[in-house]
Amino acid sequence: MQSIREIYKIGKGPSSSHTMGPERAARIFKAEHPDADQYRVNLYGSLSKTGKGHGTDRVLYEVLAPAKVEVLFSDEIPEGMTHPNTLDFFALKEGKEIGRMRAASIGGGDIRIEGRQEPEEEEVYPENSFAEVEEFCRFRSLDLAEYVFLTEKPGIREFLAGVWNQMKQTIKEGLETEGYLPGPLKVERKAMKLYDFEMEHFHPQVEECRLISAYAYATAEQNADCGTVVTAPTCGACGVVPAAFLYVQKRRNLSDEEMVKGLAVAGLIGNLIKHNASISGAECGCQAEIGSACAMAAAGLDYLYGLSTNQIQYAAEIALEHHLGLTCDPILGLVQVPCIERNAVAAMRAMNCCNLSFFLSDTQRISFDIAVRTMYETGKSINRRFRETSEGGLAKMYGRRNQL
Repeated sequence: MQSIREIYKIGKGPSSSHTMGPERAARIFKAEHPDADQYRVNLYGSLSKTGKGHGTDRVLYEVLAPAKVEVLFSDEIPEGMTHPNTLDFFALKEGKEIGRMRAASIGGGDIRIEGRQEPEEEEVYPENSFAEVEEFCRFRSLDLAEYVFLTEKPGIREFLAGVWNQMKQTIKEGLETEGYLPGPLKVERKAMKLYDFEMEHFHPQVEECRLISAYAYATAEQNADCGTVVTAPTCGACGVVPAAFLYVQKRRNLSDEEMVKGLAVAGLIGNLIKHNASISGAECGCQAEIGSACAMAAAGLDYLYGLSTNQIQYAAEIALEHHLGLTCDPILGLVQVPCIERNAVAAMRAMNCCNLSFFLSDTQRISFDIAVRTMYETGKSINRRFRETSEGGLAKMYGRRNQL
């Protein structure tokens, strides 16, 4: 597996696959054809269906400027298309084509360019499954954070410290911002309202829900408003890990150094899912995004609470198992409904998974590795309309209601 640096990327929302990936591809193409006086970009699959709501066209116009830019949302499925987030670039000069490139945005801000040898990314982790990682750690008496720090290149602690600082900054900004999110849905920001809500009678369970949800809303709302977030493992699921982690840090008075260790464990779980399945909503539905984020958060929480390696993998397995089949059907293609609320629910579920793993780890029957493979198989079987196309589920029902 590659470095967990590939799981945590700092950038602008609202979508790692629909904005970060296309932005990266556009910069590469523009650098290769700087003399072009016009660019044309054809979007296919999920990029075509939900690219408008995700701001794909906006980021392409920005990157390819000042040349004339034409972005086309195509309904066709071109021959040889291997990923639902595919886009074709064309460079023109004086009306004549001088270059073309097909790219796929494969999730988490990563891209794959057709016909090109992918850069030889150093395989940082020789282990390919949690079982292999667990065996390595057992023979060397390591916990999972120690394993990550031993395996990664120098500087990983500092990198994760920067990630944690950005996560906290995003929450802070989200809690301080009121108003409505961009787009026709007119979704009101709710993070500040949740955070400032005063209850007449104190109930610990309700207080936990209120604070974790406020942190998740704050992050997800910043993402929806094109603010700076950290993919964990994607933009659409960026609120789960920071929300659960910040709550536990404040509740247990943990240091930032301890939070870095938790992020290392969470990143390892995300890396295993990305390596053995997918973190792309367009490829495997929202189970690959929110489900993966919940598994990352649950595993990290277990570590922060001092639970065993076996309990950590059980918490991650519970989280992933109980998101199996979750569809990705954002209304109008915006990363707002149900995405924002879904981050809060998943952050709370991560806490539940942590608690269950503490009580019941000796009863486990399904391993984390099996859950990962099952998620990928399930995702591939989900009808295309429920994989980030806004053609099914909530998006379809909302559109039908508006037509009545």
